[in-house]
Amino acid sequence: MTMRSYFPWVAGAVLVAVPFVYHSPYPLHIMIQILIWSFAYTSWSVMGRFGLVSLGHGGFMGIGAYVTALLWNHVGLSPWLGIPVALLAAGALALIVGWPCFRFRITGHYFALVTLALSGIVLQVITATRDYTGGSLGYTPERHKAGESALLALQFTDKETWYLIALGVWAAGLYIWHLVDRSMSRYALEAISEDEDAAAATGVNVTKEKLRITVLSAVMTAFAGALYCQYQMFISPDTVSGISVSLQMVFAVVVGGIYVSLGPTAGAIITLLLAETLRISFGTKAVGWDNLVYGVLLVLFIIFLPKGILGSLMEVRWLRRQATSVIPGGSEGAAANGDALRPDPSLRSG
Repeated sequence: MTMRSYFPWVAGAVLVAVPFVYHSPYPLHIMIQILIWSFAYTSWSVMGRFGLVSLGHGGFMGIGAYVTALLWNHVGLSPWLGIPVALLAAGALALIVGWPCFRFRITGHYFALVTLALSGIVLQVITATRDYTGGSLGYTPERHKAGESALLALQFTDKETWYLIALGVWAAGLYIWHLVDRSMSRYALEAISEDEDAAAATGVNVTKEKLRITVLSAVMTAFAGALYCQYQMFISPDTVSGISVSLQMVFAVVVGGIYVSLGPTAGAIITLLLAETLRISFGTKAVGWDNLVYGVLLVLFIIFLPKGILGSLMEVRWLRRQATSVIPGGSEGAAANGDALRPDPSLRSG
């Protein structure tokens, strides 16, 4: 085995060992947040990389968080059962919104606007039903009573346990990303993103493929919301739903690299460290500054670095490798190998 094949195992072992050798609560808290949000951003990139730009994923995340908490507080349903119900609700909503959009060819910026409306509707419903959700004041899941199982309530006080849970969920998100990347659906979705009519003419069921990836992305995002709720033990409309959360997902994925599996993780590291730096440096004076910075950086990255940080680094590495592999032979050799200097289309898969 080469060093490259050993690297994922070594990196995984190091990540698993972190909470056992480093017990400082605050850094562990930041790492847990990064892992949870990395999973949420990966969920968005699963469909976003195929041209399906959604601005409604804040709504799916809010559904995952609030449905889980409400079922626990009002019905006494354990999160182990409440989370699957929340995922079903998010998947059903994705079907309700996605099917007419894809059936009647609502694409591009029109689809983005529809999902934007969805995110706003979910936010307004949460705020309007304040008697149940706490509205804009936020909502707190009830703590399990003394003597009751913390595992049954999915409530743990130690950061080490939550770190390992978040690490496992993050790894599962990367695995799902790679499963999609290596499936036949990837080629169908890439064909659809280029030309729907041509894809349909070759036998691709356009509506079915789009719905599958949309529901998968929505369910994953809802799971991220439920996990965030159980870890933080407090949620509010502004932190798990609405347009700001949706735009935060888009920003993180674009900055990290939308076509690279670790791109959303890189974006999560940047966004969370930026938010923490502003909070520590300026306190309450910096409330909302992170969203302003996100917007400015998003415009700059779209214009000057559309493949994101990791995507651009991979492209540079690929071009250097191709340049060193060009066969010398004068102008004829250069012409024969001219295609080697062009960016590899497969680079999009990361």
